[in-house]
Amino acid sequence: MRITNSMIMDSADQNITGVKTQVDKRYTQMNTQKAIDRPSDDPVVAVRSLRLSTQLAKIDQYYSRNIPDAEEWMDVSETALNNMKSLVKDMHTLADQGANGTLTQTDRNTILTQLKSLQEQIYAEGNADYAGRTVFTGYRTDKKLTFTENEKKTSYNIEQNLKVNDLIEDSRYYTPGISVPETPEKLSDTASIVKVRESDYKRIRLGYSAITSVQNDSSSDDTDTGYAESGQMKLEVTGTDPATGDPVDTTIAVTVYKDENEWLQASGGVEKKIDASSAILIRSTGELIFGDQMASDLQSENAMIKIRYNRTGFTDGELRPEYYYNCTDVTDPNKKIRFDKYNSDGSEKTYDIKYTIAANQEMKVNVEACNIFDSSIYRDIENMISTVSRSISAHDKVDKLKSMLDDKRYSGNEDQENIKKWLDAASREVDYCDDDLQKIFNSEISRTEKYDSDITLARTELGCREDQIRMTGKRMSEQKETVQELQSKNDDIDLSTAAIRFTDAYNAYQASITAAGKIGKLSLLNYI
Repeated sequence: MRITNSMIMDSADQNITGVKTQVDKRYTQMNTQKAIDRPSDDPVVAVRSLRLSTQLAKIDQYYSRNIPDAEEWMDVSETALNNMKSLVKDMHTLADQGANGTLTQTDRNTILTQLKSLQEQIYAEGNADYAGRTVFTGYRTDKKLTFTENEKKTSYNIEQNLKVNDLIEDSRYYTPGISVPETPEKLSDTASIVKVRESDYKRIRLGYSAITSVQNDSSSDDTDTGYAESGQMKLEVTGTDPATGDPVDTTIAVTVYKDENEWLQASGGVEKKIDASSAILIRSTGELIFGDQMASDLQSENAMIKIRYNRTGFTDGELRPEYYYNCTDVTDPNKKIRFDKYNSDGSEKTYDIKYTIAANQEMKVNVEACNIFDSSIYRDIENMISTVSRSISAHDKVDKLKSMLDDKRYSGNEDQENIKKWLDAASREVDYCDDDLQKIFNSEISRTEKYDSDITLARTELGCREDQIRMTGKRMSEQKETVQELQSKNDDIDLSTAAIRFTDAYNAYQASITAAGKIGKLSLLNYI
């Protein structure tokens, strides 16, 4: 076969082009320090690189975003719980002061002021948010835990299931004390002096005071029966027969009163009374009060009472019902909003917010407020405020009557004797009020200790989860370094190796050009 010069030059040109390609490849490797520039350079390396890049992106999502976000959420929650714990501690201090100290009128006024301030801020920490998301409200992160302003027209129908043995407690009720006589005629009317009387009964507090109305039959659906402000109501009761162990389903009749004064008048105006086998509901205080036999029967049956009531008007700082009870917002009758906190079988619905912090590993980051505290703290402060206010009022009456003894207008013997009679009744009222204050504040000491324990438990559980996240974060950091190292071994090329390969390719290129130049100078004439 005859080889022509043209064929030689074409072959040389192709070889030079191939060598130039190698020079370009080695030059690119030297500059980028990457083993390949495109998948076709080495498909095996390319596939392995893609897998490692995908894995690294996932790890980086966990390590750089999810884990820090989860830690921040928990930090905000922990700070709020710490603040809440501090407020409960303040409440405990006030309870201890009221229970154990000999209080002056100044002390009582100071405690009252502090209690009112505490009432305003006790649930404020429940509205803590992270990046605009409320941390204690489950999935409803765009909503606050409490009412943030007074809402006089807001109305809810609320359903509560009251476990008697968990909630029933002793309570004392007093008849109103005297009114200080302002005129000589009233002063001389000593026959109208009514001595304070105490009545002791068992009670259960509802989630809210200032109840607007109660459903006539709690076993019916919200739409079946209306709500009434007074009269006889039937409440559904479930329990267990203590003799046979069989389930018990029945109803109890409850008489509803607007306030304790209406109850007093219905009892004859002298003493607050309940028949042994009866129950009443005081709307103003939100209390179910039981006669002795009724309370004993319900406790022996381990009963649960179902009640539906309406509350219209909420104040700034009160808990929103939807986070604690099955309820319906009926503010707009044409647009009712239903909230279900419990399933039909009585089990509580949970709203856990979980972050994926590693492959196949999720972590719950939120704590629901209902699992830490409920309206009991607010109701306790209400009770303490009412008790202190009553004691302050009683001492004011005594002080006014004592000043009347020194008033020249009442210097006559008859006036002096009448004032002493009024003063005796006022002093009796003071004794009752101070005794009640001491007992209630003493009971609040143990209550606040329980609240503190609940918050501490929530903090401990949160802390355990934070430790898990930190451990996972450390593992993700190490895993990230490992994958980056594998990726580097797969994708990168050593600079010295790349430089040597580039030099070899470049020398080959120069040699090929030199050889081609020599061949290009030869022709057939050189041999003739």
